[in-house]
Amino acid sequence: VLNINQNNTNGTDCPDLYDWDWLYTSQPVYILLITVLGILFNVFILMVFCFHKKACTVAEIYLSNLAAADLILVSCLPFWAVHISNGFNWPFGLFMCKAVNLGIKINANSSVYFLVLVSMDRYVALVHTMSHGRMRRPKYAKLGCLLMWGFGLLLSFPTLFFRKVNYFPEYNVTACFLEYPNLTTELFFDGMLIVFGFIVPISISSFCTIKIIQALKVQMTERFNAEKTEQKATNLVLAVLLAFFICWVPFHVVTTLDVLVRADILGGCHLQSVLDICNQIFSYLAFFNSVLNPILYVIVGKNFRKKVSELFKEWKIKTAAAPESLRISHLSSTVKTVV
Repeated sequence: VLNINQNNTNGTDCPDLYDWDWLYTSQPVYILLITVLGILFNVFILMVFCFHKKACTVAEIYLSNLAAADLILVSCLPFWAVHISNGFNWPFGLFMCKAVNLGIKINANSSVYFLVLVSMDRYVALVHTMSHGRMRRPKYAKLGCLLMWGFGLLLSFPTLFFRKVNYFPEYNVTACFLEYPNLTTELFFDGMLIVFGFIVPISISSFCTIKIIQALKVQMTERFNAEKTEQKATNLVLAVLLAFFICWVPFHVVTTLDVLVRADILGGCHLQSVLDICNQIFSYLAFFNSVLNPILYVIVGKNFRKKVSELFKEWKIKTAAAPESLRISHLSSTVKTVV
């Protein structure tokens, strides 16, 4: 859960050991940069997948849903840029407090499961090649994506019910924050998110990734060339998985440690202050993943670059054909007039 506003509202007895002024000045600029790049890149990815004349493969269905989730996240970030630059004053009201955080949570919760689906698809394609024709069908992929969106929404339950907007006179801020009814409820939901939003999907993806790498090594050793298309798609998936691990694992580790501190399993003001700083840094490292994914599609995805090239050629042909059709239409009108 991205509780980026709770540093000023958690009511901790520990004194602030670090200067937070850098947060108000530098991070809004970073967030707006991420927003602009993320919207442009992910819209481009979705346009290529949607407007290309060939139907998307199963892996591309998963990756296009991942791009849609990333687009939702970066579209929510400008509100947090204003929120932080405002000294954690939330000026947008309760509805937007819930809606913006819901958009961020759904991305965080659903995107990891889209990666689970795409890693399982690569696993079936390369490790269980005899059965992949029956199992890897677009209609099943679309159904799987729909279920993952629903599961992401289910994991975002706390945002819908426990996000509030209140004025805190001790901090002189009107904050958008999570207020659980008690510590037990808070630890329960945070524990559920750690298990189902991090441990379970990362474990499945890691298992599939290891098996995929082993299968690729065997194919390279045997010079097995029949599956070159599958290998190209797999290289892109592995790059996206690696980027996700690098960007999101630190955030989830810090979140887990923070839960342990609140459960009194770990303690100390110095540790809490370090976790507060790390939570900020790693939250925005996780946000950067939404910009990194489209870049990887272009750099690593040979099949994607081929789709882009074909789409541009198709648009050029249509653009060139349009003036010609207008000229013929004008000539036809002229002839009719003369006759």
